[in-house]
Amino acid sequence: VLGFEIDAVNSVQFSNHTGYAHWKGQVLNAHELQELYEGLKLNSVNKYDYVLTGYTRDKSFLAMVVDIVRELKQQNSRLVYVCDPVMGDKWNGEGSMYVPEDLLPVYREKVVPVADIITPNQFEAELLSGRKIHSQEEALAVMDVLHAMGPDTVVITSSDLPSSRGSDYLIALGSQRMKRPDGTTVTERIRMEMRRVDAVFVGTGDLFAAMLLAWTHKHPDSLKPRLGRDRSPAQHSWS
Repeated sequence: VLGFEIDAVNSVQFSNHTGYAHWKGQVLNAHELQELYEGLKLNSVNKYDYVLTGYTRDKSFLAMVVDIVRELKQQNSRLVYVCDPVMGDKWNGEGSMYVPEDLLPVYREKVVPVADIITPNQFEAELLSGRKIHSQEEALAVMDVLHAMGPDTVVITSSDLPSSRGSDYLIALGSQRMKRPDGTTVTERIRMEMRRVDAVFVGTGDLFAAMLLAWTHKHPDSLKPRLGRDRSPAQHSWS
C-alpha cells in the first residue's frame, strides 16, 4: 500500500470474478454505503486525503459516492478523487459493457465532473465522451472532452492504437491540465508503449488506478514520473 493507511469499502461482495459462467453475492447500495460512512463520521475518522473508486454495479451507490466526495472536499479542499470508471472493455475489436448500462449516465453527469483523475480504458473513454477513437489525434481530442467534463488528469490506460514497434506493444495515453501562476493553463501529454504479456489477467486496471494514486502523492506536479512508476518497464514520450 506504499505507506498509505486505507479504509476499504467493498462495493460488491461476490463469490468469484464475474468472468465465470456463474457468480453469487451482494451489491452495496446507497443506503448501505451511507450507513458505513455515517459510522466513520460518528467516530470522527472521516478525514481523508484521497478517495479511489472502481467497480460497482449499483447506480444509487455511485450517486452516494458523489455526495460523500463533495462533503469530504468541503472539509479538505486538497482532497483528490481518483475515479476508475469500470464499465467494459474491447475484445477482438468489439466493445461491450459488463456492468448495467444505467451506470453510464451517472458516470457522465455526476461522477466524472467531481473527479480529479480518471482512468478509463479506450472503450470507457469512448462511452464517456460519446466519440470513437481510431487514431492518436482522436484519442487526444477525447481526452480534451473528458477534461472539459471536470478532471484535470485523464489516463487512457489501454488502447488498440497501433504501435510503431509492432503488434507486441500496447499503447496508453495520459493528459494533465495544470494552471500556471499567471492563470494560464498548460497541458502535459504522455504516450506509453508497453510490451504485451501473452496471458490473461483480471484486476490490472484496479491495480493501475491504485498505483497511479500512490505515485500522484509522491509526484503531484508531473504525469511522467507517476505513469513511469505505474507501468515500468515502458517507453515514454511526452510534451
